Amino acid sequence: MALKYLKGVSTLKLDVNKCIGCGMCSEVCPHAVFKIEARKAVILDADLCMECGACAENCPVQAISIKKGVGCAAAVIIGFIRGTEPTCDCGGSDTDSGSSCC
Repeated sequence: MALKYLKGVSTLKLDVNKCIGCGMCSEVCPHAVFKIEARKAVILDADLCMECGACAENCPVQAISIKKGVGCAAAVIIGFIRGTEPTCDCGGSDTDSGSSCC
């Protein structure tokens, strides 16, 4: 079972209009965030996304965007490793995501 991160803070975005349904995102995602339905990718649960960027790096049509290695998912992982509460710098200063956490 994959670890869920902080609810509603993932930077993962999918432009279904660009998607060609190749399935690379579902193939490379370590947490099974994507599946292919009706020849298009679908995000099953963005809260499972660890923001590694594998999906965006492997999408041949740039239908996926993500701020890899940043955000709350990284904070949760670091907090888990250190045994501390997650802390990140998205507490209102990140206007792109429009979300605040921690």
